[in-house]
Amino acid sequence: MATQDKLSWRGQDLYDNDGGKVGKIEEIYLDADTDQPEWALVHTGMFGTKQTFIPIREAHEGSSGPQVPYDKALIKDAPKMDADGRLSQQEESDLYRHYGLDYSEARSDSGLPEGGATGRTGGEYRGDETGRPVVGDDTSGPETDNAMTRSEEELRVGTRERETGRVRLRKHIVTENVTQTVPVQREEVRVEREAITDANVDAATSGADLTEEEHEVTLRSEEAVVQKNVVPKERVRVDKDVITEQQQVSEELRKEQIEVDGDNVTDVDRDRTDRR
Repeated sequence: MATQDKLSWRGQDLYDNDGGKVGKIEEIYLDADTDQPEWALVHTGMFGTKQTFIPIREAHEGSSGPQVPYDKALIKDAPKMDADGRLSQQEESDLYRHYGLDYSEARSDSGLPEGGATGRTGGEYRGDETGRPVVGDDTSGPETDNAMTRSEEELRVGTRERETGRVRLRKHIVTENVTQTVPVQREEVRVEREAITDANVDAATSGADLTEEEHEVTLRSEEAVVQKNVVPKERVRVDKDVITEQQQVSEELRKEQIEVDGDNVTDVDRDRTDRR
């Protein structure tokens, strides 16, 4: 049977020698040397929660789907392995022995590589954090898992405070001319003359007939007097207000893109599938 035909069994149900359903094929493992399909990792159990390795060297396409020459009870009792663990040489040997296959440390008839080597079958079991087995090999560096991590830069915008200026209150003295009009009074002499009459004749003749005499009158006047007083007029202080405005920032961000090269490739978004 062609290799490509067996590889197409991924995701199909596997059946035992009596046509009974064993479980769903999660992955097909190839021999590291011959690149021939050697093992199928099958989800078994009532809810498909167990993972079991089943030889598919003698498997064929049955009436219902892929079929192996093993009884379901035999498969059920096969040695189980931890999806996150390591398949040791002893576990390999037990697995071969369980299915009645010959095994040697140098090279097994089933196509597993030399004991302890790492490859697509035998040696270290490579799986991701979900227990999904690794498909293919890393060619650009050390072997990791069955996925590439795509990363990208994200823009995080914050604020920081910086000094934009200073304001001071400073007081100094200026001089200005102020003109005001003030009313002032002054005394002036007014000379009045009156004729001698019967009414004033006695006062007029009370003194000597001819004398030299002086009479003095003091004159007074007001003048403007300037006095300066310091009077508080107002209080001046400096306070701060916070003004919020919108400011746009622009930056170039880098991100990784993963391209898939090859034939017969189906791009599946598992997150989107799970949401359905």
